[in-house]
Amino acid sequence: MGASLPLAGVRVLDLSRVLAGPMCAQALGDLGADVIKIEHPKRGDDTRDWGVKIGKTETAYYASANRNKRSVTVDLQTPEGQQIVRELARQSDVVLQNFKFGGVDKMGLGFADLQALQPELIYCSISGYNRSGPEAARPGYDIVVQGEAGLMSLNGELTQAPLKFGVAAVDMFTGLYASQAILAALFERERARQAAQAIQQPSEFKGRHIEMALFDTGLLMTTYVGLEALLHQQEPLRYGNEHPTIVPYGVFQAADGPMVIAVGNNSQFERFCRDVIERPDLADAPELKTNLSRLQHRETLVPELLKEIKARSRSLLLARMKAAQIPCGEVLGVLEALQSARAEQGGLVTEQAHPFAKGGKTHVMAPPYRIDGERLPVRLAPPMLGEHTEAVLAERLALPPDELARLKGLGVI
Repeated sequence: MGASLPLAGVRVLDLSRVLAGPMCAQALGDLGADVIKIEHPKRGDDTRDWGVKIGKTETAYYASANRNKRSVTVDLQTPEGQQIVRELARQSDVVLQNFKFGGVDKMGLGFADLQALQPELIYCSISGYNRSGPEAARPGYDIVVQGEAGLMSLNGELTQAPLKFGVAAVDMFTGLYASQAILAALFERERARQAAQAIQQPSEFKGRHIEMALFDTGLLMTTYVGLEALLHQQEPLRYGNEHPTIVPYGVFQAADGPMVIAVGNNSQFERFCRDVIERPDLADAPELKTNLSRLQHRETLVPELLKEIKARSRSLLLARMKAAQIPCGEVLGVLEALQSARAEQGGLVTEQAHPFAKGGKTHVMAPPYRIDGERLPVRLAPPMLGEHTEAVLAERLALPPDELARLKGLGVI
């Protein structure tokens, strides 16, 4: 797809690290932006040291959020390094950062500093909490926010302690929301440019400072459950894999493994009872005719369903429910899902060349986007630390080899 990617020609300077910021920049890179990731010359992004190693400087954690980027190493604690970033920002459309509160301003890399160099700059700051509130300086950690935003209280069984998500969901949601805001600002900028061109005047677009906070996103993730809690003025109960307001709807154990059954309406319930588990008595029971009444009889109905489902294989139940047009599916392990025919047919897992990985290749997830029937490509594998430093600085800033060697000798790059 190459040059026809939606964000082809857009330049993104990614000063972020760990997950929320890198996820945002990765989404922009997937859509075609040229993303330059700035990293410390020695340690790089923190996640290069988290989890399972792939090569000399990559891990699976790092690779999950850094495809379609180029890595440039710069020591931002040096004046020379700060100047390099300022010059790169001057040529960029978007700058993204998630430093501790006030960190970029001390380095002269805040929004006001960089907008003075690039008036149309779209600048995104990601923090833990509201940057204009009393907790502005608090660092943001996904697991802490999951607790503070009420998300942990929604997970697990009623008899369990609060439970976090299996992945850093708040970080991921925040990054993707940030990418949406950046795309909106890019659209606004283009619209302003076109309007100015039509009347042969300079564009009035003066850049945007987008601010995202993990806590804000975490609270938003409570969605309809949060709104119901406000309506009832009480804490919602935890239902584990069951649905709080639909029965039967959740994970059930068949004879040979777990499966999801989602009976979403009354006619589906009748077909489920008659055609799937062969219990017409349940279909005909007056007290089970509507979902509201089934909710009231959850404690007696669910054990009957569990007994019938447990007596049958997943393949039989899946075939019957497919015929009855009832939503259902197997519950797979992560490895099973990644190696499934569905994932293979969708091209969701790619193999990319890597000089230091086992067998010379490593797995990289493909972007989730399809445009005009084609999945967007992995143009660049997650980069080795500083893999593109010299090439980018020569290309963007026209630094000659002797200057690159001098900066490298000083530890700036």
